[in-house]
Amino acid sequence: MTAELVRADDRAHVFHSWSAQGLINPMPVAGAGGSYFWDYDNTRYLDFSSQLVNVNIGHQHPRLVAAIQEQAAKLCTIQPAFANDKRGEAARLISELAPGPLNKVFFTNGGAEANENAVRLARGHTGRHKVLSMYRSYHGSTSTAITATGDPRRWPNEPTAIGVVHFWGPYPYRSPFYAATPEQETERALAHLRDTIVFEGASTIAAVLIETVVGTNGILVPPPGYLAGVRAICDEFGIVFIADEVMAGFGRCGEWFAVDRWGVTPDLITFAKGVNSGYLPLGGVVISDEIAETFRERPFPGGLTYSGHPLACASAVASIEIFKEEGIIEHARAIGDDVIAPGLAALAARHPSVGEVRGLGVFWAIELVRDRQTREPLVPFNAAGAAAGPMNEVAAACKERGLWPFTHFNRVHVAPPCTVSVQEVEEGLSILDEALAVADRYCPG
Repeated sequence: MTAELVRADDRAHVFHSWSAQGLINPMPVAGAGGSYFWDYDNTRYLDFSSQLVNVNIGHQHPRLVAAIQEQAAKLCTIQPAFANDKRGEAARLISELAPGPLNKVFFTNGGAEANENAVRLARGHTGRHKVLSMYRSYHGSTSTAITATGDPRRWPNEPTAIGVVHFWGPYPYRSPFYAATPEQETERALAHLRDTIVFEGASTIAAVLIETVVGTNGILVPPPGYLAGVRAICDEFGIVFIADEVMAGFGRCGEWFAVDRWGVTPDLITFAKGVNSGYLPLGGVVISDEIAETFRERPFPGGLTYSGHPLACASAVASIEIFKEEGIIEHARAIGDDVIAPGLAALAARHPSVGEVRGLGVFWAIELVRDRQTREPLVPFNAAGAAAGPMNEVAAACKERGLWPFTHFNRVHVAPPCTVSVQEVEEGLSILDEALAVADRYCPG
């Protein structure tokens, strides 16, 4: 197969996500390995996006590939009403990793379905309908998930589901609460959440759904005490706390689940992406004993043909074993603390276009501005066309130098695989150093 044939089939027959079909020209990818992928001309790219922040274990890990091959030879598929060894083992391993009394797993095909079914579980458990979620959020593109999403991808999908109310989460760099410190941001953000609950009617609210660390919409690490405060408010009003860890979980934040960093136990945790690094479609909801008990003698009103697909579950089992045996969680945490954090701080010191760097593990954002004093973003919110030009130029400068970045609005996200080496991080930061010179040209003086 040649690049020309791949491109011809794609352009003639593939309908792409989130795209005006006639305005895109997808690059044919020939292969991948570790932290790199390459095209048919053997041009290699250092994958600083982990594709869609999901290839946590790196591309083509041989043990994970072998586990899929082994399971395919044994049993490719069986419907979810049967018990299956890999489905049960994957559920047990995930439950053992989850904090507190979360001992059941409902498997889905990905993150959107995980959030969809988490909301269904919360509504069934509480008998209430409303769901609160943040404006700066993305929870998926299915009906309830896209309604819960706060970012502009929701707009063209409206009207969709009903019963979702958005609120402002903490964002110290651009505080919606005019906070002067992270502690003040926590206090005011929690007061705002409480007010929203009171004025919406606590007795009508089934769940608060939040990304533990906001992903695509900013890599927003919660300030001290915020998650514990959300937990306390949910307990006070009998509301289910759903932690969306589709992007933040399985090593991305240097923990099995990001909530572990703050010692907080939600009622439901949604996962996908890093659980098996996207080698096969898989997601799910980890369910507390209390909520699971609600459906002991009452049917859960949901299901999927491929829930707990044996091939996908076999890949999750193998992935978790590899993470444990190769110390990948610890590696992700250390490389974030010791290499990425100081490296990004050095970039910020050199480039006037860098307003802030923030993150943890292998989950970081470089927020680009035109003016550090005013914090004017390099491009406007939800910029498109010519208005998005400066960010497009930064991304192009990265790609020209062999780095594949993840960009969103006025940010470059640094999200390499959890297995990335020190040398690879340094290579990527060196390329970013050159690319940020493009953004610097838009700064005064």
